[in-house]
Amino acid sequence: MDSRVALVTGAAGGIGAAVVRALGERGAVVAAVDRDGPRLTELTEKLAADGLRVRAFPADVTDGGRVAAAVDEVERVLGPVEYLVNAAGVLRLGEAHTLTDADWAATFAVNVNGVFHVCRAVVDRMIPRSRGAIVTVTSNAAAVPRTGMAAYGASKAAAAMFTKALALEVARYGIRCNLVAPGSTDTPMLRSMWHDESGPRATVEGRPDAYRVGIPLKRIARPSDIAEAVVFLLSDRAGHITMHDLTVDGGASLGA
Repeated sequence: MDSRVALVTGAAGGIGAAVVRALGERGAVVAAVDRDGPRLTELTEKLAADGLRVRAFPADVTDGGRVAAAVDEVERVLGPVEYLVNAAGVLRLGEAHTLTDADWAATFAVNVNGVFHVCRAVVDRMIPRSRGAIVTVTSNAAAVPRTGMAAYGASKAAAAMFTKALALEVARYGIRCNLVAPGSTDTPMLRSMWHDESGPRATVEGRPDAYRVGIPLKRIARPSDIAEAVVFLLSDRAGHITMHDLTVDGGASLGA
């Protein structure tokens, strides 16, 4: 990956930041994209101090015009984008019948529209070059129903199918598109779902009242666990893999 340009959305978040670091450590030049400018600057300055080639490009993925402008700027400043990671995501909890219009719209604006906006802008540039690799970070909730996560699961399922359809369309150009579906991962998003000190234990052991099994490997994933899977699917080692959905959840979805 030495000196190849990678664009990562949701770069200031737990998984996104881990992906940025993992790519930077492998020699990639990383365009870190997030709508949280201060956190993004903090991240990129820290990684730059560690000797990694990372640059901040603040942008809101829900704004198609801003995304197109950001991708233009990335290619002008850093060079052609060869890797794209869609890691931006939001979570709105609530039973399906209690979700507000705002909850639903905000979830799909980032988790689905954001993937569409960024993929469209980047793929338009990848096609003439006949090379590129894309990974969309979804969730095991895209395949396994979770109580209180109807909007999140539906949005991640939509993002997954969009990415697979895109993969089919661009395969003739040598562009690969894959999915990484994390389970419970130690990030601010997961911690926001814990209401007391029993949260981590319930995550690992499961909750029968919520029809949720635990994690067979008996631990919550680290963001780096997800990042390693993303990097593999982007790399030349996965050069004949496309439309694949790699679940990284310690067995929590029982192979579903």
